[in-house]
Amino acid sequence: MLGWVALLWALEGVDLVTGHALDPYGIVPRDPSQLSHIVPAAFLHLGFGHVASNSVPLLVLGFLTALGGIRRFLLVSAFIVLAGGFGIWLSAPPNTLTLGASGLVFGLFGYLVVRGLVNRRPLDVLVGLLVGAVWGGTMLTGLVPQPVISWQGHLCGLLAGIVAAVLLRRRTAAGTPA
Repeated sequence: MLGWVALLWALEGVDLVTGHALDPYGIVPRDPSQLSHIVPAAFLHLGFGHVASNSVPLLVLGFLTALGGIRRFLLVSAFIVLAGGFGIWLSAPPNTLTLGASGLVFGLFGYLVVRGLVNRRPLDVLVGLLVGAVWGGTMLTGLVPQPVISWQGHLCGLLAGIVAAVLLRRRTAAGTPA
């Protein structure tokens, strides 16, 4: 996770020294040529303040998700980035540009909280309750429409994380969901 967050900071540094040449790789809604920007948009930000606001929650929530295994972490993250990004592409207001890892942050939050409910494993439930208690208020605030903040990105990321928790729930030995 440290490497991932360091990459986000490095990309913002490159963006700054190139006169914001990376910003056009954000998501512009309902433009088919912008579908290829879904993945890069999750790694790019609009300034160092934007990167800073995503760094700590990404470190913590990403680390907690990765404790379930690197393969699962990568699957969950890829699903959130792709499904959440497609949701942004479908739902964001026209003529807007959406960038940032906050969709992934909201998705990891949703994944960790719902994973506890669907897996019914004591540790997963405890982690979900702790994550909900610590980050829940911040996440709810992030869903309220605010100028220049993509609440659609937050909501789509959250929904993608919830779906990922259900789709990737652990199975018992008998093959039924845990």
